[in-house]
Amino acid sequence: MSALNVNGRDHTVDADPGTPILWALRDTLGMTGTKFGCGAALCGACTVHLDGQAIRSCITPISAAEGKKIVTIESATDGSDPVGAAVHAAWVRHDVAQCGYCQSGQIMSATAFLKSQPQGKQPTAAEIDAAMAGNICRCGTYARIRAAVADAAKTLA
Repeated sequence: MSALNVNGRDHTVDADPGTPILWALRDTLGMTGTKFGCGAALCGACTVHLDGQAIRSCITPISAAEGKKIVTIESATDGSDPVGAAVHAAWVRHDVAQCGYCQSGQIMSATAFLKSQPQGKQPTAAEIDAAMAGNICRCGTYARIRAAVADAAKTLA
């Protein structure tokens, strides 16, 4: 049994401590917004926040999350987090999603990146590209992703 705090709610998960957070979220808790992509932390589809840091949930065991706070796409874009709301709104304005499969991971990475920036700092295109480099988009919407992250940063300034 593992105790996890997901999106501000405490859960008890009956799984091996080595089980990746991704599978606890999807299979045990029914939170399917976080996607399985590669299973090797290479694509970013499984990105969630663990104590505010973007992590790959496909390789991070639930034992590493005990006593910490997990935030998933379900909470990051529900309007309660101003940064998540700004990123989500910019995603819509810039029509980022094409197939949409990578979008939850992209949004989680963008949100963590913007939260790490000093208040009011406008990131450069190169900084955005570097921050988002670990997230793969099969549809190639990278220019729209960059524009949406920049737009969200302006909204938050």
